[in-house]
Amino acid sequence: MPKRAYVSVARAEAAAAKRDQVIQAAARFLREEDSIITFSLDAVAKAANVTRLTVYNQFGSRRGLLEAVFDDIAHRGGLARLEGAAAYPDPEKGLEMMVRIFCEFWGSDPAVARLHDAMAIDHEFAQALVARNERRRPLIGELITRIAAEDTPSIVKRDVVDLIYVLTSCATFRMLSGGRTAAETGALLTSATKAAVAKIK
Repeated sequence: MPKRAYVSVARAEAAAAKRDQVIQAAARFLREEDSIITFSLDAVAKAANVTRLTVYNQFGSRRGLLEAVFDDIAHRGGLARLEGAAAYPDPEKGLEMMVRIFCEFWGSDPAVARLHDAMAIDHEFAQALVARNERRRPLIGELITRIAAEDTPSIVKRDVVDLIYVLTSCATFRMLSGGRTAAETGALLTSATKAAVAKIK
């Protein structure tokens, strides 16, 4: 029995290592290739030096692989810090932290932009990425609820949440970062966020 358990653990570890190998190869592919159109299970399998069947068995589809790459980059990019920002004692400081976290994340890895580009050619992946991005909205909502004056109308709070949601998006960061440093882009977005918050205080 112990021998079987050992074999199962070893197989699980080997499978996890192989999965990570493919994810990292896929991320490198996204960083280095000129177009997301060339991203495929075959291309990633070749980059990872494994068979297409290995990639398929691990991820099931192109969409499954793209989702895994995004989740891995999000983990490595520190998005787990968002929960701490949302719970920060001073909600206005927490909101500034959130803006900074997203600016750092959107600018941290060229593969992030390529993953968002994939939304244009892969409808299923677009739906999955939209769902992931929507996780940002309730976190912003928590902070806005804590910041807002008691008599602030719900519709005004909703508008401010929607505005900050757009300000902290990858698309907004990409549009503003052309010709600006990451610090300048972050400062601009922080300033815009403060202006939005002023409407509910």
